[in-house]
Amino acid sequence: MAWRSVGANNADLIRQLREYGVIATEAVAQAMIATDRKFYSPRNPYMDAPQSIGHGVTISAPHMHAFALEYLRDHMKPGFRVLDVGSGSGYLTACFWRYLKAQDGDHENTRVVGIEHQAELVKQSIANLNIDDDSMLKSGKLIIVEGDGRKGAPDYAPFNAIHVGAAAPETPKALLDQLAKGGRLIVPVGPEGGEQYMMQYDKDEAGKIHPTRLMGVMYVPLTDLRRS
Repeated sequence: MAWRSVGANNADLIRQLREYGVIATEAVAQAMIATDRKFYSPRNPYMDAPQSIGHGVTISAPHMHAFALEYLRDHMKPGFRVLDVGSGSGYLTACFWRYLKAQDGDHENTRVVGIEHQAELVKQSIANLNIDDDSMLKSGKLIIVEGDGRKGAPDYAPFNAIHVGAAAPETPKALLDQLAKGGRLIVPVGPEGGEQYMMQYDKDEAGKIHPTRLMGVMYVPLTDLRRS
């Protein structure tokens, strides 16, 4: 199983995720290879399991980040907007930015927004991103904001792709409202400690929402206090 693997380094971890079939495309692999987890996960960065990043918060396992990129990749194109709810240490937000940059990251309308409620994690993620590559934030196309992710980021909406890194008992309506026509939201849904599923919501050109259940998952709750 992919989540039992441990990489000798970042490239080796991504190689294993490709061999297990978790990563299916070259573009996703390259975005993850370019984003070394050592900058965002101080403990066991190359182990495919959730890890503590302090403040009572964990960073999700690498295979879950790979799944998120694969599920959303067709909704991340030049000029599109991406929202990462519960951006934590900034890792997946950076992967989203690198994926878009490889497509045509210089498009003037391209934006990747990470929203995180905990002020200390906001500061930590900004520091992590700058240590990794300070051109990400300097570009103005990657933005980290402090706020309640359940309410989305209306100042930057609508979003073509939205990822949520913690479980909601019910999918937040604000996120569905901020989803662009033709856009996709992926969010774990279910009670803390109970049955949870990764849900995919696609909004068609008429504005109708089409839900799809993807897989069983286990995430911390989406609240104003914690993020995964």
